[in-house]
Amino acid sequence: MARNAEKAMTALARFRQAQLEEGRVKERRPFLASECSDLPKAEKWRRQIISEISKKVAQIQNAGLGEFRIRDLNDEINKLLREKGHWEVRIKDLGGPDYGRVGPKMLDHEGKEVPGNRGYKYFGAARDLPGVRELFEKEPAAPLRKTRAELMKEVDAEYYGYRDEDDGVLVPLETDYEKQAIAEAVEKWRSDKELRMAGGGEVEEEEESIYAVGDEESDEESREEQEGEEGGHTFIAHVPVPSQKEVEEALVRRKKMELLQRYASETLLAQSQEAKTLLGL
Repeated sequence: MARNAEKAMTALARFRQAQLEEGRVKERRPFLASECSDLPKAEKWRRQIISEISKKVAQIQNAGLGEFRIRDLNDEINKLLREKGHWEVRIKDLGGPDYGRVGPKMLDHEGKEVPGNRGYKYFGAARDLPGVRELFEKEPAAPLRKTRAELMKEVDAEYYGYRDEDDGVLVPLETDYEKQAIAEAVEKWRSDKELRMAGGGEVEEEEESIYAVGDEESDEESREEQEGEEGGHTFIAHVPVPSQKEVEEALVRRKKMELLQRYASETLLAQSQEAKTLLGL
């Protein structure tokens, strides 16, 4: 204590104290915020730090300063931000407002809020430094997966293969392949038959196939089908189709039966049926 008291009584210390009292010497900001116990002074030091931050943020916008100078300025700004946070905590402890909750947000030169409330921040030209630019690049958004309902909207008859023959290419190819397969099957049957005959085996009597179609007939049918496709629709009947005369006779018989059932009595109908039976009709 004696040593500190002696230092305080030196001429230089007394001269400096006198200048401070007169306001000629600018008071220095305390190194630790905890050393300040006066709320107005804590507010003053906080405003001073904000002023220094504003000046350095304006300087760091110049990309021509060089990489090292820009990195130094960015470090100084982050250091001042941490110091400002210490003073805000001290102001809150002294009964002042909570600037961490109600204070203004930190903005960059574009007016956007600096991301993150904690950690290291980059300002101005520091964002374009090598190794820093990649930190601010946003990853491309992943493509959205279609839902089952959206996929079902694209399902139509073509999806199930019902329109494969509409292009006019598949049918001729299938026809050629079918002829080739039939020819190969016939050739195989003939070779097997010759082998059986050479081996002395009995050859079963061949039955004429009612479904066999000759080459000339098949060629004519395919030609007619192609002509029908060019001119219009061609229909192939798989059941006996009555002629126009047979249809008219059937209609006349049906009309007669309806008239007999409507106007003839049951007795007359029975007699008519009996006469037909006797005549063998």
